[in-house]
Amino acid sequence: MEGFALILLIVLGVIFIVFATAKLKLHPFLSLLIAAFGIGIIAGFPLTEVVEAVNGGFGGLMGSIGLVIVFGTIIGVILEKSGAALRMAEVVLRTVGEKRPQMAMSLIGAIVSIPVFCDSGYVILSSLKKALAKKAKVAIASMAIALATGLFATHTLVPPTPGPIAAAGNIGAEIYLGTIILVGLFVSIPAVIVGYIWAVKVGTKIKVEGEDNKDFSYDYDAIIKEFGEMPSAVKSFAPIVVPILLIGFSSFIAFAGWTGTFFDIFEFLGSPVVALLIGVLFAFLLLPKYDEETLTEWIGIGLKEAAPILLITGAGGAFGRVISTTSIADYIQSFGDNAFFTGAMFLVIPFFIAAALKSAQGSSTAALVITSTLVASLLLELGIDGAMPLALVVMAIGSGAMIVSHVNDSYFWVVKEFSGMTLTQAYKAQSMATLLQGVVSFIFTFLLWVIFV
Repeated sequence: MEGFALILLIVLGVIFIVFATAKLKLHPFLSLLIAAFGIGIIAGFPLTEVVEAVNGGFGGLMGSIGLVIVFGTIIGVILEKSGAALRMAEVVLRTVGEKRPQMAMSLIGAIVSIPVFCDSGYVILSSLKKALAKKAKVAIASMAIALATGLFATHTLVPPTPGPIAAAGNIGAEIYLGTIILVGLFVSIPAVIVGYIWAVKVGTKIKVEGEDNKDFSYDYDAIIKEFGEMPSAVKSFAPIVVPILLIGFSSFIAFAGWTGTFFDIFEFLGSPVVALLIGVLFAFLLLPKYDEETLTEWIGIGLKEAAPILLITGAGGAFGRVISTTSIADYIQSFGDNAFFTGAMFLVIPFFIAAALKSAQGSSTAALVITSTLVASLLLELGIDGAMPLALVVMAIGSGAMIVSHVNDSYFWVVKEFSGMTLTQAYKAQSMATLLQGVVSFIFTFLLWVIFV
């Protein structure tokens, strides 16, 4: 199968994935694998080659980013269970000041969501958000939007969150993870800002039922005291900051071309797997005690949270390998003279694909995984390579994966239920905010390509 028929087959494969996950509620892992086998068989591959492509794609991606995802989730669980996430929130609040509560919540969310899933992060910080709203005398909805959008920005743009890591692995950019982290942090700034502005301008006008009740029971100081003794600020931030610094310094060494034993050691320490493992070791300093509960059960929770992400990511790798094995690359090359496929305009393609997938099936991570597998062949044929171009492709996919959080997204329901908003209020608050975040992030990514690539 060649040409337009092959393009149509791949489109039908994507439609099947969306239909199976959104309507049939089939797990994305199986949806991706069935689509991979279906495309390979219908395209006319020998059956043994289909199996080899699926196995090679799954195993190849796990070999490059599997441990990174596992270590990242373990760090996130320990930050949650030990109280380090609350300590970080408290530090940010003290730094920003209680007179700017929405800004504090936006920054808290952006920091916490780097290693912690945005759903979990929102649940952890929900009571703190309500207590601070009461103390600062601002609308709960305003604080909810600030926290939700802060969490969402880094969740879709900044590794070691699994979605951006998976996207980097699918397009062959895992060796540039340091650059992707730094660019992701930079691109997440306007996403956080637009969420903050929406929280202040729109959220303050949304009244949640019961928030004016004098018996409203959330008290900031009581919540902090209730948790008990929390780890120090240095220990709390270390599992996030140290790996990012190591990966960033390693990327700078490679960029500068420095050689020698000293730089070789830091390149080793800055490789993503080693850097995240060091982050896990720093996370161990947060454990209140060293026993079966913390060393086995807490780690086990991290492994359980990592498992579905690993499976979806691996299945996405299999799906991408099958597509890249077809003659799709040769067909794509025939469009090489089309200006739409060159330069910054190329970013429009992954952005719209990711946005369509996110809106259709709800999961930002699945949108990142599937989109990155689809565009991998395009990147190869169009000669898009190198740290900055590939980092910006990941940002374009992540920007699309923000659009939009609505009723088929579990995060939408977490924000709605834990804030007490009605469905209509949640659409106005969460769905519109994520739409603006995605658009603004993409515009910023587009401008960075124009300036730096």
